[in-house]
Amino acid sequence: MLTALSIRNIVLIEELDLDFAAGLGVLTGETGAGKSILLDSLGLALGMRADSGLVRHGAAQASVTATFEPGEVGARIAALAEDSGLSLEPDEPLMIRRTLKADGGSRAFLNDQPCSAALLREVGTMLVEIHGQHDDRGLLNPSGHRALLDAFGRCDSAGVNAAYDRWRAAATALERAREEVANAARDRDYLTHVVAELTAFAPEPGEEEALALERATMQKGAKLGEDLTAIADLLGGSDGGLAQLRQAARRLDRIAPEHEALAEALSALDRAVIEASEAEEALERAGDALSYDPARLEAVETRLFDLRALARKHQVAADDLAALAEELAGRLARIEAGEEGLAGLARGEREARGAYEAAARALSAQRMEAAGRLDLAVAGELAPLKLDAARFRTVVEALPDTQWGPQGMDRVEFTISTNPGAPFAPLMKIASGGELSRFILALKVALAEQGGARTMIFDEIDRGVGGAVASAIGERLARLASGVQLLVVTHSPQVAARGAGHMLIAKSSDGIVTRTDVRPLDEAGRREEIARMLSGADITAEARAQADRLLEGV
Repeated sequence: MLTALSIRNIVLIEELDLDFAAGLGVLTGETGAGKSILLDSLGLALGMRADSGLVRHGAAQASVTATFEPGEVGARIAALAEDSGLSLEPDEPLMIRRTLKADGGSRAFLNDQPCSAALLREVGTMLVEIHGQHDDRGLLNPSGHRALLDAFGRCDSAGVNAAYDRWRAAATALERAREEVANAARDRDYLTHVVAELTAFAPEPGEEEALALERATMQKGAKLGEDLTAIADLLGGSDGGLAQLRQAARRLDRIAPEHEALAEALSALDRAVIEASEAEEALERAGDALSYDPARLEAVETRLFDLRALARKHQVAADDLAALAEELAGRLARIEAGEEGLAGLARGEREARGAYEAAARALSAQRMEAAGRLDLAVAGELAPLKLDAARFRTVVEALPDTQWGPQGMDRVEFTISTNPGAPFAPLMKIASGGELSRFILALKVALAEQGGARTMIFDEIDRGVGGAVASAIGERLARLASGVQLLVVTHSPQVAARGAGHMLIAKSSDGIVTRTDVRPLDEAGRREEIARMLSGADITAEARAQADRLLEGV
């Protein structure tokens, strides 16, 4: 809902701050007072084309700020903003600001965060519908008619959506399989050779690291083998150092009691024997670990070099060769399976398509039934709006299968025939001006709460009508405004009298500068303005009395 609008230096508006409430708000004023400026200002804030001609003469920059309570669309707007790198809270007020320089440059902001005008337009369509003579969005855009009909008829497309996803997944799997078999079939000889080569070699994940470690260990053993042998000879054997230590310890053991120093020497020798024994055992372990078989070393090196060469050949890591062998074997198996595998996928695709078509046809039947009810509902609104010669028809027609989608296989469009015998055609191609706005009003009333923005603006919907028709328009606008915020630019006193709020747009001049201003009216002001609308510039007592009757009648 639009809660506030602040305008600076737009055409004849120098400075204007307005507050808005829920329900039906009417804007009135004499012709040329500047009602279009107000709508152009709001359109600028909502991302419309930035025309430097909107900047007030003599001003360097213009700006418009519109504040909204986004309500139920807050989460969608926050998600859309997030996709553009902005951060918005779904339940916080939304402030849209647009600045426009006299040289044509413009900037856009959402809650003081810079954004694109394109993002403003997307957000704007969620927040406001503006219906006027040149409107080509909202109900006039056929792309939204199917969703509106579904909402009106409570046609649930969730089942069709799910069936469509399953069908497309099956079709994609089939297409990929066909491409894979076709491509793989061309490479049958190559695959056969490669799979045989990899299968015979039988690479294993982690094998390269294990072989490299084993090779390095054996190479180290070859390098250290001579030293280990020499050390073992010096330490071991009957004449080695350890044997001599033991002999010395035995002889010292016999004389150690003769002097305490000899006892100390014996203790030291005993420790040396123990340490030397441990060293001998460690040398044996090292020798075992570093021992190698030259034939094994040659075999390990050959396997390692062949493994790495195979990896380079297939441009993968050595550890990925086993997975590559499995993948290529699978491709070869699918070639050998031939059409049998494809036949299964084709059956699955046909079954999924059949399920989608059944669900979509059921949805189409619901739409046809809903279209009949909507046509009757709109027809009931046309005569009171001076459109009694017109006929309304909701077209539901089958799309070619190339255009089927998650919402079904139907194209939906609202069409009208304005005169008996005239062909039906899209709304925007037949109706014009106030007639078009009245058609939209009839549709909106028939559709009631079914979709659309929560703020709607009708620009001169009562153009060219009066009396009972204007009263009918006012009654329907008031009824529609019970569920949304509705702002109406009107020249009709019957419509103005229905407003829950009333703003007067007036133009003034001091002989040098002309300004447009907008001010809310109290009850007395409303009475006087409606009387002016009834009688013109000279307000008569009868006009005031008639204004009272209109206001009391609502």
